[in-house]
Order: sequence, then structure tokens, then C-alpha cells
Amino acid sequence: MDAGEVKVSELAKEFKVYQSIIADVELQLTLGEEEDTQDAIITIHPGAGGTESQDWAEMLYRMYSRWIEQKGFTSTVLDYQPGEEAGIKDITIEVKGEYAYGLLKAEAGVHRLVRISPFDSNSRRHTSFVSVFIYPAAGEEVAIEIDSGDLRIDTYRASGAGGQHVNKTDSAIRITHIPSGIVVQCQNERSQHKNKAQAMKVLKSRIIKLEKEKEKEANKELEDTKMDIAWGSQIRSYVFHPYNMVKDHRTSEETGNVQAVMDGKIDNFIRAYLVSQIKTHTEK
Repeated sequence: MDAGEVKVSELAKEFKVYQSIIADVELQLTLGEEEDTQDAIITIHPGAGGTESQDWAEMLYRMYSRWIEQKGFTSTVLDYQPGEEAGIKDITIEVKGEYAYGLLKAEAGVHRLVRISPFDSNSRRHTSFVSVFIYPAAGEEVAIEIDSGDLRIDTYRASGAGGQHVNKTDSAIRITHIPSGIVVQCQNERSQHKNKAQAMKVLKSRIIKLEKEKEKEANKELEDTKMDIAWGSQIRSYVFHPYNMVKDHRTSEETGNVQAVMDGKIDNFIRAYLVSQIKTHTEK
């Protein structure tokens, strides 16, 4: 390699570094909301489709777990309900890290999977849907009054396939906030007291977000997360067959490296969405 080629190679490396710096600055500019700096709560809920959708929900849980690890964040499973045959019926996770909510809010919505089902003896192609909800975690310092008379608290015994997420005592807690209809539950802790504290934390987070959305007069992000978990409502499609592609329908960001995405490489989708939102607000 002659001196000219070396110089071009060095310039190309410097250009990539500057591109990365500019992208990071651009992303930081999108995270200007007060709650963006907070920790996040993720709830993953499968749509209709039984085992197929429940398996897809577990795949997304694995994807987010990998992303959390790569970002250097930490996570705690607050509630875990396994499927009868495979996958999960519902899972709630608390994610702690710098700008956790600000980044993860880009993931709120319906995620669509197209693949040859491993549960179909005829090897037919199936389409599954899973809804992902993201809330800013309510910290201890957040002052919100919840009337105990507005709550219905039920205890029950956690059940399922067993493992680290499931205990065998009547310590699981389900709390219903009657005025809003919000239902939260927690069964991952060993004591009823701890489960109730975690469930109340999730409840506060959801009520705070609901109130903020009301103040913004039905903010579009909330409407997106309320869409039916079905055709035409997805924010992103993950196609495993007859070709490989993951595409975000909000930004047209896409990649053919499906495996990398399922291993937690989703920053390009998060960045594209957040940048598109700041550009949209600027144009308005």
C-alpha cells in the first residue's frame, strides 16, 4: 500500500469517527423531554395466535435483553407469565440506565413476525403480532397520590413452567386501578410485600404517563400503542421467510441482517425513529 492509499484509508476512518460523533449529537438533541432521562418499564404482550405469538413475545424479550446488556444497562423482571407450551403470555421489565426511557420509547407499538412456524407440522408460513408498551419508571421522588379506595388488590399463587421467575406461594399481587381500568401485577419477588411495592411502582408509572398523554390531548404515541395487535397496525416487520428483512414502517429504516437485530442490534431503528420525530416537530 503506497502513501496515497494509506492517507485515503486514514481519512475514511476519520470520516467514520466524525459521522458517529454527529449521529450521537443528533440523537442527544432528540432526548429533550424531562422523562427521557428516566429509567424505563417495558411490557411485552402477545396478540392473538396462541403459542406462535407467545413464542414471538419471548423472542422479543431476548432481543431487548441483548440490547440492554450491550448498552451497559441493567434490568429486573417484575412480572413473568409463561405460555402453556412455549413462549410467554406477558412480561414486565424495569430497565435502568442513562436515557433508558428516551431510547426505548421508540420501541412502543406492534411488532410483526413472518416465518415458517416451528409449531406447524406442515411447515406453513405464519404471521404473529406482539405489542410492546414503554413507560418512564416512576422514581421514589415522584409525588403522586393514589386513593386506596380506587384500588382492588388481589393475591394469587404464581404458576407456570417453573424456573427463576416463578414462586410457589400466594405472594403474587394484582392491582386494579378502578378509575382508569389499569391492571398491573407482579409475581417475581418472594414476598407479598415486595411484589406489592413493585406493582405499585408500575401502576404509578402508567398513571403518570396516562395523565401526561391527557394533557397533550391524546398524544399520537399513545394512540400508536393502543392500536389493535393485528394487520395494518405494526410499527416494524421482521421477515424470516421467504426472504430476510427487518423494516420499520415509520421511517423505512431496514436491514437484511435479521440475526443481528434479534441479537439486540436495534440502535439504527431507534436512532432513525427519534431523529424523524425531532425533524417532524421542527417542520411544524
